Amino acid sequence: MRQFVIVTDTASDLPDSYYSRHDVIPIRLGFTMDGVTYEGEDGPHLDVKEFYKRLRGGSMPTTFQVTPDQAEKVMSALAEEGHDVLAIAFSSGLSGTYESYITAAKRVEEKYPARKVAVVDSLCASLGQGLLVDYVVKKADTGAGLEETRAYAEDLKLHICHIFTVEDLFHLKRGGRVSAGTAIVGTLLNIKPVLHVDDAGHLIPIGKTMGRKKSITALVDRMAELNITTDDEPIFISHGDCPNDVELLITLLKKKFGEREIFVNDIGSVIGTHSGAGTLAVFFRGSHR
Repeated sequence: MRQFVIVTDTASDLPDSYYSRHDVIPIRLGFTMDGVTYEGEDGPHLDVKEFYKRLRGGSMPTTFQVTPDQAEKVMSALAEEGHDVLAIAFSSGLSGTYESYITAAKRVEEKYPARKVAVVDSLCASLGQGLLVDYVVKKADTGAGLEETRAYAEDLKLHICHIFTVEDLFHLKRGGRVSAGTAIVGTLLNIKPVLHVDDAGHLIPIGKTMGRKKSITALVDRMAELNITTDDEPIFISHGDCPNDVELLITLLKKKFGEREIFVNDIGSVIGTHSGAGTLAVFFRGSHR
């Protein structure tokens, strides 16, 4: 039986069915689009297909992190019920959510001194964070205690590899990942970047290809370089509304690595705001990032 409650935020891009099935408590980041604020603590939900339709139509959303008050509310409720908490936070290299968790954890431990609230900076994003959460869930379900599971997550997180490519360079320009000139020239020449998340949890370009199919092939080639581990390790894929490209990626993965567990989900609206429609990402446990 699990000895504590696992909390994470929705930057993990796991489906709600995962949270409910595995007793993980999600804290929702939010975004504003076309004058309406969605998600967060009490905003309405926007279907991800509609989100990408609007994004392709020219809408320019903005996002906001989990606040200390929002995190404290969730953690306090759990502490009041007698639970210790392990929180897995969106990368501090991409968001202030981790700092909000730290602030909230201190407040909760002061209010409930018998309770322990541990926070792990995942240094991960999207289903990379989701994959780390999945490993943590499996570890906790073996009966491991809070500190043992926290240490496991800390040891594992820099082995969660993120490799992805984008369709629209202008979303990377908005986030400062490429210059305006690079976005314009790259779009004209059909150049597709390959990026990863480094050991500091930042998005970093690591290569570029000509055309979409070559960029997808490059994802698989990079996976081989990072020594994806044993056959029973899962592969997670997230995407910004490009299911046909997912099918191609899965075909290439099976050809390169054989049959194994592959989990696919949408890139949610918060991550999708910064990566754009057509983003394709693969996550796995490797020897290094």
